[in-house]
Amino acid sequence: MGIGLGIVLLVLGLILVTGAVDLGVLDGFILEPEALGWIFILVAIIAIGLSLAMNRQRSKTTHVEERRYDR
Repeated sequence: MGIGLGIVLLVLGLILVTGAVDLGVLDGFILEPEALGWIFILVAIIAIGLSLAMNRQRSKTTHVEERRYDR
C-alpha cells in the first residue's frame, strides 16, 4: 500500500462518514456506512504513515561498493 492508496481510502472514508453520497446498496450490509467510513479512515492513516516511514528509511540507506582484486 502506498500513499496513493491511502489517499483513496481516506477520500472514500470521508465520503461515507459525511454521508455525501446516498448508498442504498449498503443498507443490508452488516456495518453502517459511517462505521465503514471510520474503518477506511483508520486504515488510510496507517497506510500513509507506513509508506512515509518506509520512504524515510530508503532515503537514509547508504550503499558501499567494495572491490577486491586477487594478486
